Amino acid sequence: MDNVFNSDNAEDLQSQIEEVEALSSIYGDEWCVIDEASRIFCIKISNDMGDAKLTACLQVILPADYPSSAPPIYQINASWLRGPERVTLANSLEETYLENIGESILYLWVEKIREFLVERSQSAGADVEVPPVKHGAIITDRRSTFQPHLAPVVTARQVKMVLDALYENKKIASATHNIYAYRIYCEDKQTFLQDCEDDGETAAGGRLLHLLQILDVRNVMVVVSRWYGGILLGPDRFKHINNCARGVLVQEGYTSSAEEIAKLGGKSKKTRSKKTK
Repeated sequence: MDNVFNSDNAEDLQSQIEEVEALSSIYGDEWCVIDEASRIFCIKISNDMGDAKLTACLQVILPADYPSSAPPIYQINASWLRGPERVTLANSLEETYLENIGESILYLWVEKIREFLVERSQSAGADVEVPPVKHGAIITDRRSTFQPHLAPVVTARQVKMVLDALYENKKIASATHNIYAYRIYCEDKQTFLQDCEDDGETAAGGRLLHLLQILDVRNVMVVVSRWYGGILLGPDRFKHINNCARGVLVQEGYTSSAEEIAKLGGKSKKTRSKKTK
């Protein structure tokens, strides 16, 4: 049955229209209109972790008096979601609604479900092995020391595992800065999951990620540790960080050296996760 809107809930209808337009813009093809007249919509939600992906479909009906005084009527379709887990998620959504009564809450619900999926994936993958970490050549300048570390990664969870493993090393943990960046290619969406961290060395993480983008490497994480020697290096510190990163990428076969590129007439090789040896 179609929802009946009148002058008393005209503001609710306007709020719904604006919310639906925003969600459609944010989520693109994942957002679906089932029956606009009856205000029935759905969205496919995934954990975006690139590995054994979990998905759920949130279907909602927007009552005429939503959001002013009634919550959306919803149903979550996911074959893996049963028993206590379904109850836990339902309670979380109800709590989110009660904290935001009178406001549009679909975006909050979608992201709450996505957060639930990510947490479930991480707990399910607790026995995943830590990717092998390789260490590169050290650069020393004016008592500051730089050393790169590299690991193959294909999930956000592996990124955290690599960081945890590195910080178990007391010397690395004591570094003044541990700058990192990673790029993971999500084949299903043909997009990259990528991020970086300065760890107090302003703009260094972004520069490191930019290097990975320029070299077009994928499914790899690079960490550069810097032990500060008491003398400011100015822009030279960024040069050393990038040279460290490039060096370990060449060492592990993710990209060509400057000399190899020169021999090829300045043309870089095809994009790869790791150079075939």
